[in-house]
Amino acid sequence: QVRLVESGGGSVQAGGSLRLSCAASGRDFSSYAMGWFRQVPGKERDFVAGITWTGSSTYYADSVKGRFTISRDNAKNMVYLQMNSLKPEDTAVYYCAARANIYTPPRDQNEYPYWGQGTQVTVSS
Repeated sequence: QVRLVESGGGSVQAGGSLRLSCAASGRDFSSYAMGWFRQVPGKERDFVAGITWTGSSTYYADSVKGRFTISRDNAKNMVYLQMNSLKPEDTAVYYCAARANIYTPPRDQNEYPYWGQGTQVTVSS
């Protein structure tokens, strides 16, 4: 089992940058595929980015490709989401999620049993 805590959200103007962090506690973090999702009120959580347990492969939603970068540091039990060139439509609550014993991080939120509490990102125009 793993516990996840996100941080780094905030308010920024369009074109700015933020770096989200996700701290994981628990055993065998390096065996978890990790994902970042985001949610706006009234909608489901959408896949943003995912990373394999080794960090060797990353995956992105088309809407963030080229602007966001997911990374992980297994020695520190951390996952990061570097967000550049932010747009107002990136405004959402961002969540990190974990799933054990799978190499490719799923894009379906229902495939993840472990979630953080979320961190708000607000991008103003």
